Amino acid sequence: MSTPQGARARARAEVTAAIKEAARRQLADEGAAKLSLRAVARELGMVSSALYRYFPSRDELLTALIIDAYDSLGENAERARDAAHGAAPVARWTAVCEAVRGWALAHPHEYALIYGSPVPGYAAPETTVPAASRVGLVLIGIIRAAHEGPGLAGPTVPASLRPEAERMAADLAPDLPPEVAVAMVAAWSQLFGLVSFELFGQFRNVVEDREGFFRHTVTQLAHGVGLR
Repeated sequence: MSTPQGARARARAEVTAAIKEAARRQLADEGAAKLSLRAVARELGMVSSALYRYFPSRDELLTALIIDAYDSLGENAERARDAAHGAAPVARWTAVCEAVRGWALAHPHEYALIYGSPVPGYAAPETTVPAASRVGLVLIGIIRAAHEGPGLAGPTVPASLRPEAERMAADLAPDLPPEVAVAMVAAWSQLFGLVSFELFGQFRNVVEDREGFFRHTVTQLAHGVGLR
């Protein structure tokens, strides 16, 4: 038999989910900059004071939506990695990148929330970092496994960039060569640049075979980080 505390927890979880779903619809209609707790409350038939018991401010609701979006994206990347278990490193890398693109195309407004223009007046707190790191950690894991197994066709960096390369490696992956850390950051930024260009219309009248172009380009990124 359920306890009163358990019933209250389930009810709170259901209301919280409803609030976030209504907020996502508002993101799609108005954009993150116009997210309003009062508008969300009106849509749900709640008084604003009741909604504030779940999310005391717009920023807290935004943070919850951002974490959910990063987690959903990260889960897709992790599933793609696991489904490609045993494949060659480049194939695993490509599978993860295609999962990122697929999620973005299916969730354009959530993608825009986390990789689009910053929301005026909002600064993401440290609590968003673990969720935001999930895709990067998946890609680093593929590179690390290749480094420990068949090896990497190591990229190079100029001597002038060596100190920065060593700093990146120390921060991101101390067990990988500094040159690989630089290539890894470049590949990560280019991956999301590709997705953003497609999603936000920058490839219009330029790239027609978007899927083929994406697959070719992320394969080149894999070679750039040293995957064989």
